[in-house]
Amino acid sequence: MNILETAFESRNKKQNKVEKTKALKIPMNVYTQLEEIASLGYENLSKEDSGYFLKCFGLFDKGEDFMLRVRLPIGQLNNEQAIRIGEVAQKYGNDYIDITTRMQIELRYIKIENIAKVLKELKDVGISTFQTGADNPRNIVADPLDGLAFDNIIDTKPIVDELQKMTIENPEWISVLPRKFNTGILGSLSNSCNIFGHDCCFVLANKNGEFGFNVYLGARVGVQSKDTNIFVTINEVNDFYMALLETFKTYGYRDNRNKNRLHFLLQDVGIKDFIDEVKRIAGKDFREAGQTLVQSQNISLGSNKVLLKNGKYAHKIIVPSGIFSGTDMIEVANRAKGFGSGNLRLTYDQNIFVVDIDKDSLEAFESTTIITKYDAYNNIYFNDMIACAGTKTCSFGVIPNKPDAIEMANFLNSEVAITNGMVRMNWSACPKGCGINGIADIGFEGCKAKDDNNNRVDGVHILIGGKITREAKEARVLHKSIPIIEAKYHIKYLLQTYKENKQRGESFEIFEDRFLSSNYSYQAIGFMTKINYILNDKLNLGVILELEDNPKTYKKENFEIIDFGMKLFKLLTNEKRFIGVDNEFEPILSQPRKIRRDEVSKINSKVPNKLSEVIYMMTDTNKSSRANVFSELLMQLKGV
Repeated sequence: MNILETAFESRNKKQNKVEKTKALKIPMNVYTQLEEIASLGYENLSKEDSGYFLKCFGLFDKGEDFMLRVRLPIGQLNNEQAIRIGEVAQKYGNDYIDITTRMQIELRYIKIENIAKVLKELKDVGISTFQTGADNPRNIVADPLDGLAFDNIIDTKPIVDELQKMTIENPEWISVLPRKFNTGILGSLSNSCNIFGHDCCFVLANKNGEFGFNVYLGARVGVQSKDTNIFVTINEVNDFYMALLETFKTYGYRDNRNKNRLHFLLQDVGIKDFIDEVKRIAGKDFREAGQTLVQSQNISLGSNKVLLKNGKYAHKIIVPSGIFSGTDMIEVANRAKGFGSGNLRLTYDQNIFVVDIDKDSLEAFESTTIITKYDAYNNIYFNDMIACAGTKTCSFGVIPNKPDAIEMANFLNSEVAITNGMVRMNWSACPKGCGINGIADIGFEGCKAKDDNNNRVDGVHILIGGKITREAKEARVLHKSIPIIEAKYHIKYLLQTYKENKQRGESFEIFEDRFLSSNYSYQAIGFMTKINYILNDKLNLGVILELEDNPKTYKKENFEIIDFGMKLFKLLTNEKRFIGVDNEFEPILSQPRKIRRDEVSKINSKVPNKLSEVIYMMTDTNKSSRANVFSELLMQLKGV
């Protein structure tokens, strides 16, 4: 028995409830009976249909109506399709549209009696909703400017079309996988689709002068994909992909759904043995990996206008939190047709590209009412923001999320306006991470928190330091369980540091690497945002604890605490805490000011005693009494 069979046997002695449900029906039989299901009424909808089978065709039961997930391969919409989606949203979905991180669309508020009509109207213009939910291969993502951008080497749309024919358009592949399966394929130099964040990732590569793809596998929430050391040519993608799906279908786990993604099988059997089985099924010995060519972030990052290879332009419409409408979709499509091809491209960061605009028409296009409406959001905080559905439309949501993201972006733009910069702020309403907060420059995960009065309120975990460029890297926690009403101030001070210390045109991702994490521990950065919030937004003292380049505290918390403590003493009293210290802070030299724990408060009456005590803890001459970790200080700052 090989290692995959052994792993399968050990994890499939007991099947989960969903697997038992899947055995009850053939999914296509449910699809062909949709008109009959609709005529029976919502109250007669079977539990297995509403809970599972309808999800295979994009229909999600929301209690009184349905959310419909519309499949748009690599986010591409022709003019007719865009108008039809807008019309369907107007007629059947309260004129509401969500643009998602899988470069597709969700329609909401669909009544059961309208399901068959909606699916037919979409099908008439070549739009499918198949396999957009449940245990299926989900919508494939790619560069939104695939085939158009200067940095695009391989046009991946023909490849994706073939993959869809073999899977999405083949009823035999509906609901046969152990879990959902996300795929990305990048034929460009810039990472415009979070390429390392999928179960299967085909990443542009060069092998001995031939362009193709290196394969990465096994991403999930909080974990980036792993290099398989495999290179596939354009003509080999289909063979590899189908063998990969077959391997996952055969050996994937079907017990604990929380641990059934491809990631867990790879974790148990190892990349090499798994790939050996893929090769066996494909009947091909794929070559070792070439040079991965991802060089930068999204080519349009920080800009709403991109010159294309054909000499025409793409204009990026910034859609806050991906909240759009059928009316605006129709209007955008009409304007796109009036000034170009009329085609649209959705992006993984929930925005829309209007493509193929003639250079001579660009100014007139940008002056139209619908474009100026959304150009109001063309700033650093909205350009690359992502937010998944929150409590209003998602049963898993812990916080409203989309409104929270918009409110914070507006606040930051008024408080810390930045030009010639780039920052990716991603919001997830719960730990599921649908807003891709884990790879953001600044990420937010919805949670509950306690305010100063110990009341339970909407909050977030704040993360920083995610990477999506030449390497994929998960962000690290900066603060846990911060009330949202407070979180915006933490981000304000973080971005003020970016504004004041960034190099020209430097993105936050590069800045975080060059300045923040190279100079300070994450604990120190978190303390900086917290203390500045207290000093300025709670106490109105008007002083800022600033970070500096090359602080010589060696990213050691005990040194950082002493350094910050002395700076705070000087800021609040205009006097030095010590006459002198040695260059490594230990031991503190003679001639300290002989102060009591409340000395800062006595010198500056505006400083509360509790804060004065914290500063004393940071600079106490007795090493055993002095705070050595920032978490101790943050506990003491509660209630200040």
